[in-house]
Amino acid sequence: MKTEAQRWLEFAREDIQMADWALSQDIYRQTCFHSQKAVEKALKGLLVARKGTYPKSHSLEALLLAYPDLDSELLPWSDRCRNLDRFYIPTRYPDALPGSLPTGEPTQKDAQEALQDAKALVNEIQQKLVGEK
Repeated sequence: MKTEAQRWLEFAREDIQMADWALSQDIYRQTCFHSQKAVEKALKGLLVARKGTYPKSHSLEALLLAYPDLDSELLPWSDRCRNLDRFYIPTRYPDALPGSLPTGEPTQKDAQEALQDAKALVNEIQQKLVGEK
Protein backbone atom coordinates (compact mmCIF):
# COMPACT_ATOMS: atom_id res chain seq x y z
CA MET A 1 0.00 0.00 0.00
CA LYS A 2 1.28 3.46 -0.91
CA THR A 3 1.86 6.09 1.71
CA GLU A 4 0.13 9.45 1.44
CA ALA A 5 3.44 11.05 0.43
CA GLN A 6 3.88 8.47 -2.35
CA ARG A 7 0.39 9.26 -3.65
CA TRP A 8 1.22 12.96 -3.79
CA LEU A 9 4.36 12.13 -5.78
CA GLU A 10 2.42 9.89 -8.12
CA PHE A 11 0.07 12.77 -8.90
CA ALA A 12 3.06 15.11 -9.30
CA ARG A 13 4.63 12.78 -11.87
CA GLU A 14 1.35 12.70 -13.80
CA ASP A 15 1.40 16.51 -13.93
CA ILE A 16 4.97 16.32 -15.28
CA GLN A 17 3.74 13.95 -18.00
CA MET A 18 0.92 16.36 -18.89
CA ALA A 19 3.34 19.29 -18.99
CA ASP A 20 5.69 17.30 -21.23
CA TRP A 21 2.85 16.46 -23.59
CA ALA A 22 1.55 20.04 -23.62
CA LEU A 23 5.02 21.35 -24.48
CA SER A 24 5.30 18.85 -27.32
CA GLN A 25 2.03 20.30 -28.66
CA ASP A 26 3.12 23.95 -28.20
CA ILE A 27 0.48 24.49 -25.51
CA TYR A 28 2.53 26.74 -23.26
CA ARG A 29 -0.15 27.79 -20.75
CA GLN A 30 -0.85 24.18 -19.83
CA THR A 31 2.85 23.35 -19.73
CA CYS A 32 3.37 26.10 -17.17
CA PHE A 33 0.23 25.27 -15.22
CA HIS A 34 0.99 21.56 -14.89
CA SER A 35 4.62 22.32 -14.03
CA GLN A 36 3.47 24.48 -11.12
CA LYS A 37 0.94 21.87 -10.03
CA ALA A 38 3.56 19.10 -10.13
CA VAL A 39 5.79 20.97 -7.70
CA GLU A 40 2.83 21.85 -5.48
CA LYS A 41 1.89 18.17 -5.18
CA ALA A 42 5.47 17.04 -4.62
CA LEU A 43 5.96 19.69 -1.90
CA LYS A 44 2.75 18.62 -0.21
CA GLY A 45 3.99 15.03 -0.29
CA LEU A 46 7.25 16.08 1.34
CA LEU A 47 5.41 18.09 3.99
CA VAL A 48 3.06 15.17 4.71
CA ALA A 49 6.07 12.90 5.14
CA ARG A 50 7.91 15.36 7.39
CA LYS A 51 5.10 17.10 9.26
CA GLY A 52 2.03 14.96 8.74
CA THR A 53 0.18 17.91 7.21
CA TYR A 54 0.51 20.85 4.84
CA PRO A 55 -1.11 24.27 4.53
CA LYS A 56 -4.22 24.49 2.35
CA SER A 57 -2.59 26.65 -0.30
CA HIS A 58 -1.76 26.42 -3.99
CA SER A 59 1.18 28.80 -3.57
CA LEU A 60 4.55 27.11 -3.69
CA GLU A 61 6.04 29.99 -1.76
CA ALA A 62 3.44 29.59 1.01
CA LEU A 63 4.23 25.88 1.19
CA LEU A 64 7.95 26.61 1.47
CA LEU A 65 7.42 29.15 4.23
CA ALA A 66 4.91 27.13 6.24
CA TYR A 67 7.46 25.30 8.36
CA PRO A 68 10.42 27.44 9.41
CA ASP A 69 12.27 24.41 10.79
CA LEU A 70 12.52 23.06 7.22
CA ASP A 71 13.72 26.44 5.97
CA SER A 72 17.35 25.47 5.35
CA GLU A 73 16.27 22.42 3.38
CA LEU A 74 13.61 24.16 1.28
CA LEU A 75 15.08 27.66 0.93
CA PRO A 76 17.29 26.82 -2.09
CA TRP A 77 14.10 26.15 -4.07
CA SER A 78 12.48 29.52 -3.36
CA ASP A 79 13.47 31.34 -6.57
CA ARG A 80 12.31 28.48 -8.79
CA CYS A 81 9.07 28.15 -6.81
CA ARG A 82 8.41 31.89 -7.02
CA ASN A 83 8.93 31.71 -10.78
CA LEU A 84 6.50 28.78 -11.09
CA ASP A 85 3.92 30.47 -8.85
CA ARG A 86 3.54 33.33 -11.31
CA PHE A 87 1.89 30.88 -13.72
CA TYR A 88 -0.79 29.48 -11.42
CA ILE A 89 -3.60 31.97 -11.99
CA PRO A 90 -2.88 33.53 -15.41
CA THR A 91 -2.47 30.14 -17.09
CA ARG A 92 -5.70 28.83 -15.64
CA TYR A 93 -8.23 31.59 -16.12
CA PRO A 94 -8.82 33.76 -19.19
CA ASP A 95 -9.89 36.69 -17.00
CA ALA A 96 -6.78 36.56 -14.81
CA LEU A 97 -5.26 39.75 -13.54
CA PRO A 98 -3.91 41.75 -16.49
CA GLY A 99 -0.16 42.14 -16.32
CA SER A 100 0.36 38.96 -14.29
CA LEU A 101 2.83 37.87 -16.95
CA PRO A 102 4.86 40.60 -18.67
CA THR A 103 4.13 39.27 -22.16
CA GLY A 104 0.52 38.42 -21.41
CA GLU A 105 1.00 34.75 -22.33
CA PRO A 106 3.71 32.26 -21.42
CA THR A 107 6.26 31.91 -24.18
CA GLN A 108 7.95 28.75 -25.38
CA LYS A 109 10.97 29.75 -23.28
CA ASP A 110 8.75 30.23 -20.20
CA ALA A 111 7.22 26.79 -20.73
CA GLN A 112 10.58 25.09 -21.23
CA GLU A 113 12.03 26.70 -18.10
CA ALA A 114 8.93 25.92 -16.03
CA LEU A 115 9.03 22.26 -17.03
CA GLN A 116 12.77 22.02 -16.47
CA ASP A 117 12.39 23.51 -12.97
CA ALA A 118 9.44 21.28 -12.18
CA LYS A 119 11.27 18.13 -13.24
CA ALA A 120 14.31 19.10 -11.17
CA LEU A 121 12.29 19.94 -8.05
CA VAL A 122 10.05 16.87 -8.24
CA ASN A 123 13.13 14.68 -8.70
CA GLU A 124 14.88 16.31 -5.72
CA ILE A 125 11.81 15.83 -3.54
CA GLN A 126 11.42 12.23 -4.67
CA GLN A 127 15.08 11.53 -3.83
CA LYS A 128 14.62 13.03 -0.37
CA LEU A 129 11.60 10.83 0.27
CA VAL A 130 13.26 7.69 -1.10
CA GLY A 131 16.24 8.36 1.14
CA GLU A 132 13.98 8.38 4.20
CA LYS A 133 12.62 4.88 3.75
